[in-house]
Amino acid sequence: MAELTLDVARKILDVALAKGVEKKLKPLVVTVLDARGCVKISAAQDGTSLMRSEIAHGKAYGALAMGMGSRALFQRAQEQAYFVSAVNTMAQGRLIPVPGGVLIQDGGVLLGAVGVSGDTSDNDEICAVAGIEAAGLKANAG
Repeated sequence: MAELTLDVARKILDVALAKGVEKKLKPLVVTVLDARGCVKISAAQDGTSLMRSEIAHGKAYGALAMGMGSRALFQRAQEQAYFVSAVNTMAQGRLIPVPGGVLIQDGGVLLGAVGVSGDTSDNDEICAVAGIEAAGLKANAG
């Protein structure tokens, strides 16, 4: 697969949301970005809180921008806070350096990223990984 198709992005989104329902999580927003950082698909469950969409986007965008899952970005922010802060300034505040942003890979090819927000960061990440793996792709959470 050379690029992330809309059908595959829908599968990732649907499974990620279903995983949240299965685990009885708080309402989620799932955003799937292609390798260019453009929104392929995004959806919010009923009852999500304000700014969840922006946070989901920021998790996926941060993973793409830094080339690592947002769990690794979170670790880097703890170890090199000034660096991540400077990068986020350059990115106009669009990076959310906490787990829940997962790179989508097909072998060694980067196809995009998924960002999930609404529950704990760890639970958000579980949903993103479930969606990616259900689509037969490799999830890189960092």
